Amino acid sequence: MSYDWAALERDLRRLLPARGVVSKRQELLSYDCDGLTLERQCPPLAVLPETTEQVAAVLRCCHAHSIPFVARGSGTGLSGGALVDEEALLVVTSRMRNVLELDLANHRVTVQPGVINSWVTRAVAGDGFYYAPDPSSQVVCSIGGNVAENSGGVHCLKYGVTSNHVLGLEVVLPDGSVTQLGNGLAESQELDLRGAFIGSEGTLGIATAITLRLLRAPECVNVLLADFETMEAAGEAVRAVTAAGLLPAGMEIMDNVTINAVNDFFGYDEYPRDAAAVLLIELDGQEAEVQASAERAEQLCRGAGARGLRRAEDPTECAVLWKGRKSAFSAVGKITPTYYVQDGVVPRSSLPFVLAAIERLSQEHGLPVANVFHAGDGNLHPLILYSAAEPNAEQRVKDLGAAILRECLAVGGSISGEHGVGADKRCYLDWMFAPEDLQTMGLLRRAFDPDNRANPGKVLPTPRTCGESAKRSVTLQSPVELF
Repeated sequence: MSYDWAALERDLRRLLPARGVVSKRQELLSYDCDGLTLERQCPPLAVLPETTEQVAAVLRCCHAHSIPFVARGSGTGLSGGALVDEEALLVVTSRMRNVLELDLANHRVTVQPGVINSWVTRAVAGDGFYYAPDPSSQVVCSIGGNVAENSGGVHCLKYGVTSNHVLGLEVVLPDGSVTQLGNGLAESQELDLRGAFIGSEGTLGIATAITLRLLRAPECVNVLLADFETMEAAGEAVRAVTAAGLLPAGMEIMDNVTINAVNDFFGYDEYPRDAAAVLLIELDGQEAEVQASAERAEQLCRGAGARGLRRAEDPTECAVLWKGRKSAFSAVGKITPTYYVQDGVVPRSSLPFVLAAIERLSQEHGLPVANVFHAGDGNLHPLILYSAAEPNAEQRVKDLGAAILRECLAVGGSISGEHGVGADKRCYLDWMFAPEDLQTMGLLRRAFDPDNRANPGKVLPTPRTCGESAKRSVTLQSPVELF
């Protein structure tokens, strides 16, 4: 379809400040991909609104011109969700960085979508509060992007993902109208449209004000570091800790490739280089409870075969142990500037089996894989390392990623835990959902966006984006078209 981009740009320049419209190709190239660099496509035009009113005006303008749009936050997403892979206006929310309301009496804060995740805790830490969801990219990822992807983080085992901490949303719908989803309270009697919007990956509209739940900072935090001779032993430690009834704030595993990448990245050995795996366990709460739980966790790790144990109790020491896990993706980037991250989920009991399958698939496809993952909830993040200069490298990488997701589904898992579907995994959705499920999702999407202009072609398979998948999925007759 052909769009009149010149006419749209003229109208947008009447609505926004001069710096709010980007049309020069050399500037637009900075938006040609998100964190998934396998796919690149330069958008034809971008806008950077600063208020809800400006976002609404932009979407009304798009509606008048019948032009699609794609929302983008910090661009750290790893599934191609912010990629403009078919002609659309890019709406960048990175300048919407204000804290709109701080309500400590009710343990909540309302922010614009461009506010960086770690800034929320920084704004309230002096009053004894914090914001729990903490993706590894929390120093750069935005709250709006976290809402779009329903992001998790190392503390999601105990505290849940983004949807557990969003109390209300101000949303601009695709026609430019503004609505409120959720009422700012933990429980509400209306249909949970707030829950439907979180994790919808920009396909239902753009959130412009987000009310978040704040938690009181725990009295005491301990972090344990255990290293193991085998990945199976580390997995057994995870099983033993959860089976004993302990509920850590987080449990993370890094394999040997990642351990050495992190040590090289730091320039010193924070973790034992010869370990097959290290396990990080964070326990928080009242001091007596934490001390007892930490001692019990140490016993269980030893019983599972831990070679060495370190326990950090001072906040600075705890941060040092976590620093390597938080820096893992960047550290692997020093080994190879090109890598591909998958995001499958498996039951904890299946971790050893699936990790062994990943090693086998790595050898079969001739591509090394580094494993770093949320062990407590089985959310795997295998990093497939490759050189873009090698013949057919990107297709080989995609084939290996797809094979890994097949293994996750075979044990009752999922194709995504927190990175979303986006453009990357839309053709795999029918591996997990029946045609009736996909049709229902399409109907919900049409209710918010009847013209299919919000992040078109993402999440759900379409004949254009993945023809064979769409043919397999759309087998039911319906008076309402799915796509």
